[in-house]
Amino acid sequence: MKLDLQFFGGMAATGTKIGYGATSSGPHTEIPGLLEVPEIGGDPEKIDTTTLSDKVKTSVPGVKDLGDLTFKFLYDTETFKTLNAIKEKKSFKVTFPDNMTVTFDAIPSVKLGSAAVNGALTFSISMSIQSEPEFGTAS
Repeated sequence: MKLDLQFFGGMAATGTKIGYGATSSGPHTEIPGLLEVPEIGGDPEKIDTTTLSDKVKTSVPGVKDLGDLTFKFLYDTETFKTLNAIKEKKSFKVTFPDNMTVTFDAIPSVKLGSAAVNGALTFSISMSIQSEPEFGTAS
């Protein structure tokens, strides 16, 4: 197989959105003011399988550590209050400009961002992941 080293292009993140709902099938209420989306996915932990006769360290993949996902938003009073009131698990759906989606269940925790002179007020939602992210396509 020959690797073609020409430029493959890219895609702007403009138009990416996130919403939440009771289930992964929706409906999902869009959260306005999205500024940043974190990396989504995770690397498996390594389980050491090295024996005393091995010349190199060996391992097998264990469970994935997805960590928390932190999304950043432009501050809006009503949006902040609504999201801050959510204390239970919800389904979240991120939709990218090419209609690729990722859905996951999480318990959100909302935090007001720092304030600075001549700076926009923001807030973030840290997601405590409760399910493996599922990638798909928007219908």
